[in-house]
Amino acid sequence: MPLLNHPMDNKGAIQHILDRLEQELPEHLTYHGHHHTLDVMEATERIAKAEGISGELLNLLLVASAYHDSGFLYDHREHEKRGCEIAKDVLPEFGFSEEQIEAVCKMIMATKVPQDPKNELSKILCDADLDYLGRDDFEQIGSTLFKELQALGVVETVETWNRIQLGFLQQHSYHTEYGRKYRQQPKQQHLEKIRSIVAGYDQ
Repeated sequence: MPLLNHPMDNKGAIQHILDRLEQELPEHLTYHGHHHTLDVMEATERIAKAEGISGELLNLLLVASAYHDSGFLYDHREHEKRGCEIAKDVLPEFGFSEEQIEAVCKMIMATKVPQDPKNELSKILCDADLDYLGRDDFEQIGSTLFKELQALGVVETVETWNRIQLGFLQQHSYHTEYGRKYRQQPKQQHLEKIRSIVAGYDQ
């Protein structure tokens, strides 16, 4: 594989973007803040190890997870595309080859909703990005997304938000063995709870 055996400073590349996210992201991004990227990086490493990914491929995956929402530094629209542009601009400085950068961009673009990952690394990043859907902190994290969407003028009421969440959870599926094994069942419970709340609106 040409992706391997190329010296890249993945730690430097990750630190560079994490510093920028911490310092430059707008405060109204209560969900897509610096903390979200750290959460996704942690989930990426956990899922990758469960799926048997290590070494250089794991490093590329972690770089993609660090950059996956970096486009929010500029705009919430088309942020995956902007994140890819940032990666193409920055990663050569850290010794990444064109093929490695292309692999990182493919992973970033796969996280665009509705997710459509075409390879194993992209599947892992997609599941890491939405890991919280099947976790105990689902409601807590969901409330930060609701607050952010309110600030952006996308959603106004809790009812609208719950209807959006219902539709999103219904169409979402995990792509990795890890996601299906550990996150699918709790996600289903969150879905049932929101379904009953939304049913109450329609009575």
